[in-house]
Amino acid sequence: MTAALIITLRETLEASLIVGIILAYLNKTENTKHKKIIWYGVVAGIITSFAFAWLFNTLGNGFEGAAEEIYEGITMLVAAALLTWMILWMLTQRHKLRANLENKVQTHIEGDHPWSLFFLVFVSVIREGIETVIFLQAASLQSEEGNLLIGGILGIVAAIILSYLLFKGISRIPLRKFFSSTSILLILFAAGLVAHGIHELQEAHIVPIITEHLWDTNSILDEKGSSGALLKGLFGYNGNPSLIEVISYWAYLAIIALLWRRIEK
Repeated sequence: MTAALIITLRETLEASLIVGIILAYLNKTENTKHKKIIWYGVVAGIITSFAFAWLFNTLGNGFEGAAEEIYEGITMLVAAALLTWMILWMLTQRHKLRANLENKVQTHIEGDHPWSLFFLVFVSVIREGIETVIFLQAASLQSEEGNLLIGGILGIVAAIILSYLLFKGISRIPLRKFFSSTSILLILFAAGLVAHGIHELQEAHIVPIITEHLWDTNSILDEKGSSGALLKGLFGYNGNPSLIEVISYWAYLAIIALLWRRIEK
């Protein structure tokens, strides 16, 4: 539930900020006649995202045995890769996101291409939507927590309310700190996806095991208990990981730390 809440909160807030920046620029430049097509893009993006979620879930339920383990492993690794790309992209774009969006909107307006505004919003919304679907699917495969749907819905509602307050000037939440904090949580979540993705591929005999259980702390903190399940879903806790899982977990974190440091310079 917690991982789902953070994922949907972050993704929905990103999409909302993009739409909000575009609408605010249309107001500032007195081009409010284009607002309707912006909302068309939002609705189309949401509908397409739900369609992708249905298709992705339907295809995922069609695997059994080793094929299921391969599917789950690949889904987790793909989700980790997308999460990583999304986090690093936001780090590089945070200082120029508004300016880039406003320049694109102005170019479309000057060229009298209103449908270009539609596709600008549609692509932004569907990108966040598809990422959310993949992340939630990976979270459901990794976590034994229940209530992922409730957590996801709470995250979406919280993001919409927060976006509304931000653009109404009621709330002055430091977005840079917010995105930095959620980025750290999502990086730890992605590290867990990498390790559990490797575990599934080991179960399918694609990745070697070498040492099956490097340690076993389940007697102290059971990964199937309430606290263990929460840590497993959010940070990738494993009470008895293999050697390759541990290596992949810490190697991922080391690589991300180096990339983050290079971007911050």
